[in-house]
Amino acid sequence: MDVSRLGVMGGTFDPIHYGHLVAAQEAATTLDLDRVLFIPAWQPPHKADEPSASPEDRLCMVRLAVADNTHFEVSTIEIERAGLSYTVDTLQGLADTYQGAVLYFIVGMDSLADLPKWHDPARILRLARIAALHRPGWATVDLAALAHELPESNGRVDLVEMPELDISSTELRERIRGGRPVRYLVPDTVAAYLAERDLYR
Repeated sequence: MDVSRLGVMGGTFDPIHYGHLVAAQEAATTLDLDRVLFIPAWQPPHKADEPSASPEDRLCMVRLAVADNTHFEVSTIEIERAGLSYTVDTLQGLADTYQGAVLYFIVGMDSLADLPKWHDPARILRLARIAALHRPGWATVDLAALAHELPESNGRVDLVEMPELDISSTELRERIRGGRPVRYLVPDTVAAYLAERDLYR
């Protein structure tokens, strides 16, 4: 498949849920993306605690979650690299692989606000445009203020409106530990995998 516009969705996916999938679909539709790559992190540098599930389990869950969408794919670039996963290194690897494609790095508003604090943010913005997810009730990042602090962001941020869907991986882990169901919050294949592997209990 020829790819000229590639969405990049990284995360711990601990576990992946419908909020992640809806975000990727909205970005793909709004920005006319040919494909969205889901990239599970080995260990994100901004999170002090290690993910609750192993990289292998999280990778399996992501693969199960996206299997029925021909526009979604899974990349193991960060799992294979191991160690801390810096976005700039991942984007450089993807730019080398998908030469000529425009990369859209999909993030939430909280990540967009923190972008100036990320590792080498100027280079991130040279490698990719930012697809910033926004949903009702969320504060919107002042793009002019962001550009003042990080000039490379000027004209490189696209806002993607999200439907109201309040699901978090933290909440899901707590529900599982408390013996509460996660059906209808994650794909059935992921729910079955969670039960089979007895994760997060």
